[in-house]
Amino acid sequence: MPLKSIAQSQGLSENYLEQLMAPLRRAGLVRSVRGAQGGYVLARDPKDIAIGDIIQAVEGPIALVDCLLTSAESEKQPCDRACDCVTRSVWEKVCESINSVLNNITLSDLCADTAAKHIGCAR
Repeated sequence: MPLKSIAQSQGLSENYLEQLMAPLRRAGLVRSVRGAQGGYVLARDPKDIAIGDIIQAVEGPIALVDCLLTSAESEKQPCDRACDCVTRSVWEKVCESINSVLNNITLSDLCADTAAKHIGCAR
C-alpha cells in the first residue's frame, strides 16, 4: 500500500509515516515494494505480528521506570538503589503485565476488533 494512501486514510502526514516505516522495516515487520504500484506490505501474516512487536520496533523496550532497562537499553546509569528498592518489584510486575497484554494481541486481532466496532457505526 502506498504511504500516500495510508496517510490520507489515517489523517497522518507522509513524513511521519516514513519515519515509522524505517524501524518497522528494520524489525522485519514490513517490507518496501518499488515501482508504480509500490509502497509497503506486511512482511509476515498479521496473526504473527504482535502489537508489542510494533511498539518495541518503533519506541524501544517498554519500561515504566529506567531501572527496569538493561544497560544496553538505557543511556542512563542504573539507579544505585535498584537492588534495594521496595517498589522496583511492583514496577516489574506492572511492566510484565503490560508486555503480556501487548504481546498477546496481534495485528489481526486489532483489525478484527476495529471492523467489529464499525459495524452499524454512522461514520
